[in-house]
Amino acid sequence: MRYRKFVALIGSGTQYSPNVDLIDRKILQLLQEDASLSARELGDRVGLTATPCWRRVQNLEKMGIISRRVALLDSSALNLSMTAIVQVRTNDHSARWLEGFQTAIADFSEIVEASRTSGETDYMLRVVVPDMAAYDDFYKRLIERVDLYDVRSVFVMEELKRTTALPLDYTAFTTG
Repeated sequence: MRYRKFVALIGSGTQYSPNVDLIDRKILQLLQEDASLSARELGDRVGLTATPCWRRVQNLEKMGIISRRVALLDSSALNLSMTAIVQVRTNDHSARWLEGFQTAIADFSEIVEASRTSGETDYMLRVVVPDMAAYDDFYKRLIERVDLYDVRSVFVMEELKRTTALPLDYTAFTTG
């Protein structure tokens, strides 16, 4: 029996998924562009009827490749036109400090992304707010909650590219 298998990079680990083929890859690409597509619409675009197409989507969800489907909102339309990239440094790298930091940043709706990084900066935060006054309020609340060594902010002047779509070209397919 011939089937396709691939190795997908998901999160920070490698996942082996033997039941994903090129049709699934096309479904993933289409859903990254528009998650509101119906099973019929998806099926039409990948050459399947609605029912087998929907089974494939459900299988991709069960495998954890599709983690959720969401609506993407226009930040400017919601009065959130200022984006700051906040670089955080700490002198305390203990598990206790990290737990407190994670708890604190979870409480800030302004923080839309947070990553632990290599190099001189320990953590990077992407923060969205309406204006400088709102950012200043956010900053004061952040340093009140968490003991930080250094906080530096870079403000986005113009967004040149923004996507939530992951590149699927790195998904290696083999015939086996």
